[in-house]
Amino acid sequence: MAHNPTTDELKRNANAAANDAMRDLRNGASRIEDEARYATGKLSQDTGSDGLSGRGAALASEALEAGRDYANRAREVGQDYAERARHQAAHLYDSGQQTAQDVAHFAEDRYDELSGMVRRHPAQALGIAAGVGFLIGLMLSRR
Repeated sequence: MAHNPTTDELKRNANAAANDAMRDLRNGASRIEDEARYATGKLSQDTGSDGLSGRGAALASEALEAGRDYANRAREVGQDYAERARHQAAHLYDSGQQTAQDVAHFAEDRYDELSGMVRRHPAQALGIAAGVGFLIGLMLSRR
């Protein structure tokens, strides 16, 4: 039998996925920033006293700043996606709750109808139940 997740499980799963995506984006942004720092340090070490050190330092500084900008943008985008995922999870949860309430109300109405019908015609209800039981018994015995 297939497992049908409840709305609470769906909400937890969506929140977990949003948090995972946010963490992955933060880690990626930090790696970009670290790599830019490393490249800046490496570039400033590689430039000697041949007049390129000023230009190399400027390039390294620009690379570091670009890395920081990319890292900050990645964090912002990650937070935006995580917030959207949380909002969607909340929407799905509310929708699932409303659907569950509608189904419960429908089932209750049908139960009340059936109960009233059985009370009005008990012999007919007993005959139908016996007939259905007999048919189910026949089907199960042939397997």
